[in-house]
Amino acid sequence: MSKLARKPIVIPKGVKVEFENNIIKLTGVKGVIEKLIPESIKLIITSENIKVDMADKEEANTSMQGTITALIKNMLKGVAEGFKKDLELVGVGYKAELKNRELILNIGYTKPVVMDVPQGLNINIEKQTKISVAGVDRQLLGLWCAKVKSVRPPDAYKGKGIKFADEVLKLKPGKTAATAEAKT
Repeated sequence: MSKLARKPIVIPKGVKVEFENNIIKLTGVKGVIEKLIPESIKLIITSENIKVDMADKEEANTSMQGTITALIKNMLKGVAEGFKKDLELVGVGYKAELKNRELILNIGYTKPVVMDVPQGLNINIEKQTKISVAGVDRQLLGLWCAKVKSVRPPDAYKGKGIKFADEVLKLKPGKTAATAEAKT
């Protein structure tokens, strides 16, 4: 049995849980989220908690049991509180703007990069260089932010590019630092 799945998952107040045809649907203050649960996993739902169990005791189901437990915990936190990630554009002339559910990034390429914002994510541009992304689905939020970051990842020498706000970059020394060390 998975260590994570041994304890039941507590349902926060204000969250409604429905389970039908192997689809769990959670409704909360921040929104609604659905997830397909494999048939090898069995959910025992009471008014206060959710218990994740295996339908049959195979070893492959043990890892799936822990994964489903973590996903349900993230879903519960998402509909109750929500998730948020902040991105920063570092570079001279770099800016972002939002038009009709499209994020337009001017990040040093000859043409602006246009990215569609998926349903379920809310984008807020605080400054032209700070993007705040919020949503109830942690997976969707993380994947989309990684996709935005991959358009222009931070440079190893100057740090120019798109990075997470809490990300600390370790910059490499340039050629002048390397030649000064060689002379001594």
